[in-house]
Amino acid sequence: MQRVTVSPREGSELWQAWRRFRCNRLALVGAVFIILLCLIAIFADVVAPYGYTQIFRGMRGVGPSWEHPLGFDHLGRDLLSRVIFGTRVAIIVGLSASLLTALIGVIIGAIAGYCGGWVDGVLSRITDTVMAFPLFVLLVLLSAMLGPSLPNTIMIISLTGWTRIARVVRAEVLSLKEQDFIIAAHALGGRSSWIIWRHIMPNVLAPVIVLTSLGVGTMIILEATLSFFGLGIPAPAPSWGGILAHGRPFILMFPHISIAPGVMIVLIVLAFNFFGDGLRDALDPRLKKA
Repeated sequence: MQRVTVSPREGSELWQAWRRFRCNRLALVGAVFIILLCLIAIFADVVAPYGYTQIFRGMRGVGPSWEHPLGFDHLGRDLLSRVIFGTRVAIIVGLSASLLTALIGVIIGAIAGYCGGWVDGVLSRITDTVMAFPLFVLLVLLSAMLGPSLPNTIMIISLTGWTRIARVVRAEVLSLKEQDFIIAAHALGGRSSWIIWRHIMPNVLAPVIVLTSLGVGTMIILEATLSFFGLGIPAPAPSWGGILAHGRPFILMFPHISIAPGVMIVLIVLAFNFFGDGLRDALDPRLKKA
């Protein structure tokens, strides 16, 4: 009988996760689209045909043409160039805010779940309070306090979006710290910080990655919402939400101004949702529907 050998790479959990992920066509399409947008964001200065502040006289609100596929905005600026540069803002805010949100949520959730007692009680009440506060009101309040700018927008969104990850991490840590390998690490004299970093964090990494990837789309929507109301990225820097806001008064005369950024927001949120769903099924096959 011929023996079938399996390479260490093909037998690894990472390789098996990749095999499950690539079977999800929507997830692959989302990943390819995200990579394409990241490349556009990085090389926006090369890809964009014009500067995002360049004004073409006499072209205010003119519709799409071969030379200007998306037309011009209310000031006569090329919409395609502004949407391309707006991609950079969306990617930066989406990824940065998601990573910072994950960091805050993991720290608070791990401390609350591992320490327990009054520490868990205080951190859980803080988490519940943030979750109970109306999100939009909290965003507006923080934005009015800190002022509109790219770093402040990232900080504001991060300070309001960490609660879900914190609760998931706390629940995972509460379950893990009762496991035999954690008890054994304690018995061997392991420090709490080392046990959390070495034994607990690797076991909560998968749900954190999934939640973070699924949350990028939400972060982009929040940034667009703040910019739409003039509380996010200040002009003349292009933001999809800001372009939507500029096109709102001219929606009947120049509808193309609002269509382009609106479509881009929908597409990028769908892409990250498809990508996050694919990661969820790949990293935890038990959640995959039969």
